[in-house]
Amino acid sequence: MKCNTRYITVFELQTQNEFWLLLLYGLPTKRTTARVNLWRKLKKFGAIQLKTSAWALPDGPIHRERFEWLATQIRDDGGEATLLKVAEIGELTTQQIHGLFNDARTAEYQELIAAIQTELPRGRKANADSVSLEKFQRRFHEIKQTDYFHCCKAHDAEMLLERASKLATGKSKNPVQGPKLNPKDFVGRTWLTRPRPGIDRVGSAWLIKRFIDPKASFVFGMEVSEFPNALPFDMVNVEFSHHGDNCTFETLVKRFELFDKTVLKIAEMIHDADLEDGKFQRSECLGIGLVLQGWARIGLSDQDLLKRGGECFEALYQQLKK
Repeated sequence: MKCNTRYITVFELQTQNEFWLLLLYGLPTKRTTARVNLWRKLKKFGAIQLKTSAWALPDGPIHRERFEWLATQIRDDGGEATLLKVAEIGELTTQQIHGLFNDARTAEYQELIAAIQTELPRGRKANADSVSLEKFQRRFHEIKQTDYFHCCKAHDAEMLLERASKLATGKSKNPVQGPKLNPKDFVGRTWLTRPRPGIDRVGSAWLIKRFIDPKASFVFGMEVSEFPNALPFDMVNVEFSHHGDNCTFETLVKRFELFDKTVLKIAEMIHDADLEDGKFQRSECLGIGLVLQGWARIGLSDQDLLKRGGECFEALYQQLKK
């Protein structure tokens, strides 16, 4: 069968919509090895599968060259291929297409996170941990190269890699460093964290609003530089984040000396739910974590996740305090 590589522009853009490349192909049914090799290469390039034999990438010279190369390989294997440049994919919005790419990257980051978490509790020697760490870091950078739309899960993987690195070098047992802070100096501030907040970020936001900054407001972003006047928390390489063996909630508790007995209990619960290392053998916040994931999946906004999640933590606090 002959391979035809062609470009079709569905319509001229009149808005800020993006263009997409679609690779449509057909291979003889007996070409099992060719199918597997093609699938692996498409996954390596970060393409998303729309139908059985339809894959998409953002338009760009590198991606166009990759799809052209794959089309040539399909031809060499006796198949046929069509390469389309389009401004729309069915009835999907640009945001929905971004979501498909981010869903694919989320699954890859989550697989990496699970692998790292499996290694962390084993207590291997530092040099063995370093070997594993190099493998994890290499995989992280592979995923990052195809993370075209800044998947939020990347920060979770990066923070866990940082913790694994400290374990490998024996630095994880260091206490939270920095001067003790007075909540009175942090009233009315804007606090920044990553979008789609999970158990640690939602718990930390509740802690901030409840015990540190009652007038706090919260914004969401992936880059600290975009919000120069905000206080970032639970992000990579910031003051209020994971340090040593502490999740962000624990870091805030220690830096602001919030030694309320009920808060300390919740800190243990969030630690175990977030880091999944079983340090305190507390399972109470696992349910809240699942509820937050469910709310995120059905489309609650970031602000609503903080609001509803904060209500859960307030109820938990009142019950434990009682």
